Amino acid sequence: MTDHSQLSTRSGCQLSVRPATEADEPALAAFFDKVSDDDRRFRFFAAAKHVSHEQLDPLIHADHFQSESFLAFDSSTSDLVASALLACDKEMDTGEIAVSIRSDYKGKGVGWALLDFIGSEAKARGLRRVIAIESRQNHGAIELEREKGFTPEPFDGDPSLVILSKILR
Repeated sequence: MTDHSQLSTRSGCQLSVRPATEADEPALAAFFDKVSDDDRRFRFFAAAKHVSHEQLDPLIHADHFQSESFLAFDSSTSDLVASALLACDKEMDTGEIAVSIRSDYKGKGVGWALLDFIGSEAKARGLRRVIAIESRQNHGAIELEREKGFTPEPFDGDPSLVILSKILR
């Protein structure tokens, strides 16, 4: 990936996407305050009002190959509007993805564009598949991922969760 990638959403929103750095921690903390309570709970599987340093640490200290944390900015305002994570297993076979979108940017195609982007990044790393672990209550994410070709699978040991999987190769 280049330092910055440009994406267009179906609504015409232009996004500048780049890897997160340690310097992004304050912006990420503020961003997650603008994500809905439910979406924050779905992303971190915790109901806290604010995201902690411990939760942000993996997002700002990715190794840039086996794990990567991407930030998406609205090109017209430079506002941080989404966060996306790709975390690969040691074998570089499967990558787990997680996407969070600022509440006022939902429904604008940001998630759709980021899922395509993460899929391309996963393919470039040679992954066989990507997965998303979702709360069964997260109907919006499950519907979006199914529209993007993900298939639901049971999550062993926790019936409240579902794995959505997409084969890349």
